[in-house]
Amino acid sequence: MSSSAISPDRIAQLTARERARFAAARPHSAALAARNAEHLLFGVPLHWMSDWGTPFALHVAEARGAQLTDVDGHRLVDFCLGDTGAMFGHSPAPVVAALQAQAARGLTAMLASEDAAAVGELLAARFGLPRWQFAMTATDANRFLLRWLRAVTGRSVLLVFNGCYHGTVDDVFVDLVDGRPVQRPSLLGQVHDLTQTTRVVEFNDLAALEAALAPGDVACVLAEPVMTNIGMVLPEPGFWPAAAELVRRHGSLLVLDETHTISSGPGGYARAHGLAPDALVLGKPLGGGMPCAAYGFTAELAARCEAAKRAAPPGHSGIGTTLTANLLAMAAMRATLSSLMTDAVYQPMLALAGELAQGLRGAIARHGLPWCVSQVGARAEFQFCDRPPRNGSEAAAAMNDALEHLLHLALLNRGVLITPFHNMMLVCPETSAADVERLVQAFDAVLAELTAP
Repeated sequence: MSSSAISPDRIAQLTARERARFAAARPHSAALAARNAEHLLFGVPLHWMSDWGTPFALHVAEARGAQLTDVDGHRLVDFCLGDTGAMFGHSPAPVVAALQAQAARGLTAMLASEDAAAVGELLAARFGLPRWQFAMTATDANRFLLRWLRAVTGRSVLLVFNGCYHGTVDDVFVDLVDGRPVQRPSLLGQVHDLTQTTRVVEFNDLAALEAALAPGDVACVLAEPVMTNIGMVLPEPGFWPAAAELVRRHGSLLVLDETHTISSGPGGYARAHGLAPDALVLGKPLGGGMPCAAYGFTAELAARCEAAKRAAPPGHSGIGTTLTANLLAMAAMRATLSSLMTDAVYQPMLALAGELAQGLRGAIARHGLPWCVSQVGARAEFQFCDRPPRNGSEAAAAMNDALEHLLHLALLNRGVLITPFHNMMLVCPETSAADVERLVQAFDAVLAELTAP
């Protein structure tokens, strides 16, 4: 039974039941949702928070380790973990201690500190790139890198993969539709034609990549080493070594956005798989949940960037924000890099994520569903297709919003939270084998109801 063969009426029936169950169990969340509606757009602090399958927003009272407690007192095992922001668990002790200590000594000063030196050394050791800069989010890091790389190459074109996600950088919102680049219609308020400076090809398509690079006007290829936000799309064997050679042959630069694939290990996917990008972006979990990000350069590229800045006229570069690299963020990054982003922390996470992936596969097989499960480090994802998709178009074709909303809501009602917008689950250092078993059992129970005659 494919996802498309599951009756829409059955999905609608179960969704209505789960929505009613959610609402009945959460009167305090409902009351807060009504209160928020008076002053917040869509009744939430960020409009994405209204995109879950719930009838109103779930409101959190407390988050610790691998668990959330909502305002109605329900304890949830959290496999969403702030969509990777809390990948090392909620309020990890080393980060809490560092923040408490730094808060008494200053929050922001727009000046360097000893923590900055330590963070630079740790980043260079972990990721193999010697020069770094900072941002508040991975979106900003990607945006700032595009400015640097367009400046040093004198080229204007960005190349991305179809279905990519690099935060809210305007330039990346271009899709392939019937083989043609099209500006994504959901992008609000865009006044420039992004297709003039953004080129897009399918992931894993070396011929298309070479053709797109051939004009010699591409400043950089910006990519996740594994596509994640449209559902996982893994690189085929040999893709990245060949792709990197093409990028360099055509005088372009390779930027790897490891904001999600940092789940692969303490040096990210690139270090684990022997990739050597010209620049690297890190965000989300880098500060243990604090808003901060970093981007690194090879020595050669860093020298070109410094030369470009020195050669430019005086004035604002368009790179950086006042609160970038604030004292609190630097303290959080130092604690995360030194105490959490280590082999000793990662190894149990990776092993437990493997058990989770196998448990999900077993449940899917028991109910005769032709779905697949992929794993990248501590991250696992199930998709509504019988084999892992090889590009963004295949991944998008496998999506089923109504079914996804039902599954997420039904799991939430059974005490388990997974990431909205797709079917991602993360294991953190505080996740236990019992937590994984609870998720697998809940998933199995929901699939039983979904596939019942």
